Amino acid sequence: MPLEFLGIIPDTPTDESPTIWRDTETGDLLIQSYKATDEEVRACQEIGSIPGHSTDVPEHETVIRLPAVMLNYIPRPDDNGEKASAATRA
Repeated sequence: MPLEFLGIIPDTPTDESPTIWRDTETGDLLIQSYKATDEEVRACQEIGSIPGHSTDVPEHETVIRLPAVMLNYIPRPDDNGEKASAATRA
């Protein structure tokens, strides 16, 4: 699976590093971030998503908290393949 590094939180400590990569074949994003707390998961479950859809989180999934600054690294259709500048990527 060929991956492309997209970004990491600027000035991140060495032991906490929310990071985003993209699978260059599928376009899927791989995200390392903070695990949601039990309280946050319960809040997500209370709000739900679409009618009739389970609010349980299956064993093969998890809920993460993605810091807002990381939205800068999520590709948009109008990006024309542009990447974040080297100064903000590492």
